[in-house]
Amino acid sequence: MSVDRSAPWHGTASSLRTANGHRYPSLTATVPKELVHRASVAEVLLTDWDRIGEDRFRVTAQWPRSHSFYTPLEGGFHDPLLCGETIRQIGSLLAHAEYGVPFGHHFLWWDVSLSVHPEHLQVRPTPASLDIDVHCTEVKRRGGSLSGLTYEAVVHREGHVVARGRLSYTCTSPAVYQRLRPDHTLEADHSPLPLTAPVAPQSVGRLSPTDVVLSPLGEPDHWQLRVDTLHPVLFDHPVDHVPGMTLLEAARQAATAALGRSSLLPLSMDSDFKRYVELDLPCLIKARVLSRADAGTYDTVYVTGHQDGEFVFGTTLTAAPGFC
Repeated sequence: MSVDRSAPWHGTASSLRTANGHRYPSLTATVPKELVHRASVAEVLLTDWDRIGEDRFRVTAQWPRSHSFYTPLEGGFHDPLLCGETIRQIGSLLAHAEYGVPFGHHFLWWDVSLSVHPEHLQVRPTPASLDIDVHCTEVKRRGGSLSGLTYEAVVHREGHVVARGRLSYTCTSPAVYQRLRPDHTLEADHSPLPLTAPVAPQSVGRLSPTDVVLSPLGEPDHWQLRVDTLHPVLFDHPVDHVPGMTLLEAARQAATAALGRSSLLPLSMDSDFKRYVELDLPCLIKARVLSRADAGTYDTVYVTGHQDGEFVFGTTLTAAPGFC
């Protein structure tokens, strides 16, 4: 598919580099929030993008020194899930700005993987400026329109590889989405389950109960997903299902609790998503410790989500005891 270089979104951030006839090459702005499916400008992490080849792109991003939800971890590390959110935003940015997906289309994750190099995740005296190489390895089209995308991202900071990630999703038109979803989930009065009580924040690596996404069930390593649709980051805008980033956070919190940590820095997360997680049904989260770290090895935990008796997602998480 040819790219219209005069499209209104192309180079939006870069266009701010000139003003009143003068060049300001060092100016930085975030990309439009609509392109990354955020309602809050403060939650936009990407700053620019450019196509550098067939299905290859260069994206820039910035991480704040502290974030309201993805707070720095014990030891002064940026939260790896902040990197996960950065990679998520790349998928919607490219879909709309480079592959012509109209606003209003819906995205369904299928698999996500993320691995980080903690030695390059340290919080420093200035925000982290990132250069990200993106390769779209599978570009699926139906009737000339994008129907699915798989992309790989390599995140660089000052020339060092900070993280690698891979994400695949399908996207559908509003009409198709309406046929896929249960009728009641799209009604204006559709409401989630009443908010359940959180587990102790320190047991899942959190400081505030409002950031806890697990509720106790009275059985070790079993929880109910705690869905707070008013959370300003995990539910940045109204949706009819639980966002994927909320499920990744649930996996991280469950692994933290299962390992008995007060904080945990994931070195890698590999997730499979099988179906939407509904807001109005309980979702059971279970964690199983696969291995405990020994010399040169990692802690490994497998976390699953089940809803209405059906498997909805699974995440394998690794962590080294030397970090957090």
